[in-house]
Amino acid sequence: MEQPETMLSQRLGEASYRKLAALNNPKLIEFIAEFVELCNPDSVFVAADSEEDRAYVRRKAVQSGEERELATPGHTIHFDSYHDQGRDPANTKYLLPPGIDLGERVRSINKEEGRREVLDYLRDSHRGREAFVRFYTLGPADSAFSVCAVQITDSSYVAHSEDLLYRPGYEQMRRAGPSADFFRFVHTQGRLENAVSAEFDKRRIYIDLEDNIIYSTNTQYAGNTVGLKKLALRLAIRKASREGWLAEHMLIMAVRGPAGRVTYFTGAFPSGCGKTSTAMIPGEAIVGDDIAYLRKIEGEARAVNVENGIFGIIRDVNAEDDPLIWQTLTSPGEVIFSNVLVTEEGTPHWQNDGRPVPDGGINHSGPWWPGKEDEAANAIGVSHWNARYTIRLEYLDNYDPRHNDPDGVPVRGVIYGGRDSDTWVPLTQAFDWAHGIVTMGASLESETTAATIGAEGVRRFDPMSNLDFISIPIGRYIEANLNFAGDLPAPPLVFGVNYFLKGPDGAYLNAPRDKKAWLKWMELRVHDEVGAIQTPVGVIPLYRDLRHIFAEHLGKDYAAEDYVLQFQLRIPEHLAKMDRIESIYRQQVPDAPPALFELLQQQRDRLLAARERCGDYVSPFDF
Repeated sequence: MEQPETMLSQRLGEASYRKLAALNNPKLIEFIAEFVELCNPDSVFVAADSEEDRAYVRRKAVQSGEERELATPGHTIHFDSYHDQGRDPANTKYLLPPGIDLGERVRSINKEEGRREVLDYLRDSHRGREAFVRFYTLGPADSAFSVCAVQITDSSYVAHSEDLLYRPGYEQMRRAGPSADFFRFVHTQGRLENAVSAEFDKRRIYIDLEDNIIYSTNTQYAGNTVGLKKLALRLAIRKASREGWLAEHMLIMAVRGPAGRVTYFTGAFPSGCGKTSTAMIPGEAIVGDDIAYLRKIEGEARAVNVENGIFGIIRDVNAEDDPLIWQTLTSPGEVIFSNVLVTEEGTPHWQNDGRPVPDGGINHSGPWWPGKEDEAANAIGVSHWNARYTIRLEYLDNYDPRHNDPDGVPVRGVIYGGRDSDTWVPLTQAFDWAHGIVTMGASLESETTAATIGAEGVRRFDPMSNLDFISIPIGRYIEANLNFAGDLPAPPLVFGVNYFLKGPDGAYLNAPRDKKAWLKWMELRVHDEVGAIQTPVGVIPLYRDLRHIFAEHLGKDYAAEDYVLQFQLRIPEHLAKMDRIESIYRQQVPDAPPALFELLQQQRDRLLAARERCGDYVSPFDF
């Protein structure tokens, strides 16, 4: 290849080359030159942070047919291929050099072999199209949390989505100058038919941890193409492990306390376990709903939302259950809908949106009508079950004003929640940081539901709700979490919640809105304003405090018999869970830290002693 600067000055055009050269970063120039030459676009648009450049990308998304305008001003619809409706775990692999092993659970391919394959798919993949070079920062700009990111893509939809989801990063790169380090992303839609990726058999999402680069080919679904999301989380976990901070699959929210007090929590919940509904509880405030970076600053844990928007599942969003999101999705403003139904009038509809199902329209399957079936005679719904919406976070009425604080928000509590029908009580506080990390975070499980392929009710091990994205050995990841708060004068309190506990009749013991009461108790507990009962697995609320909280915040009478049923200690189920968790770590995690087994054994001993005194099931009033 000729000199990168020479080649780019000829291929990019004066305005785009001037913007790239102004960043004064030889490594960036080499990266862009390599993939412009390989992907071979007809033209290249380098975007800075200006509104003019963002508007250009939005226009191109409609002109190219990747998005279509809807009736509400600012709203557009994007369709992915019928076969490209979600993350592709089978073809998402790490590129690993010889001698590096991340364990059997991690899909990987030899780095040289995998890179050769994916570069072959990228060769000439942008021909006939315009490529977009985009700059973003993960986390607020100009802060200890900031991570620069650069993407080159031939999809204006991907570029438009990133403008909604991430903070602009061109100026951040310019200020960093020649020494700027950055995550890199290369994407192609591949060959298109009717504006969607046609060769899904060549879909590849390859992750190079050594070079901090993600390759994505023959796919349009945002989870595979917007590399700054879960793909970048994998790069960030490795970076955090080296540098002594945490990259977590966590929400960040503010819970309001007495006299206008605001207390910040992070929370990790596997899919379908109440993460978004927790972050969006009316009356509280959202900082982020998906990914958090945590650092120690001036003696306390602080966190930022990596993102600037929401790429959310739209199924079941309706005016009654999700008023804040509903208002945004039905008001003028910049919103991208994906894989929902669109009527002839340009109105989007989706599953369980609270409105009558239309007589017809267009969705991910093409023309749609009620009763339409696929080739296997399965009913095709009004929208895909994984249909999405993409919005800026600031559009929400519960947007927290400290979202862009460069120092992050102070984390006073960490919440872990799974789907558990028979073991954990609705709310528990760990004895200390290490106890919480091991028995709540590292022991997190979630039961499969009827919406999951495979058997219902199977418990899936998912430490910190991050198993799918951990890019270092699990033992080292657990140890990093244990060590994080070891030197903090006042570590965040750790809580476990379970919204899915069932009674003897199989009915849920918690109403969906009860989670507000659990949050209010946690907020008071952080400030040492309520007492608690000590049990073998942690501390739980006093009945009198919960009764007051339910009355004040939910206008609901909380009966003593409900408290007993919800908060009784189920010793046989806890012991069975500990057997499962210990077996997983002993058999599958050879580098598990010794402290993990010590803390599990201590909890087992406490449970056995309680059973000796009180029997298998213990009322909270008996402690």
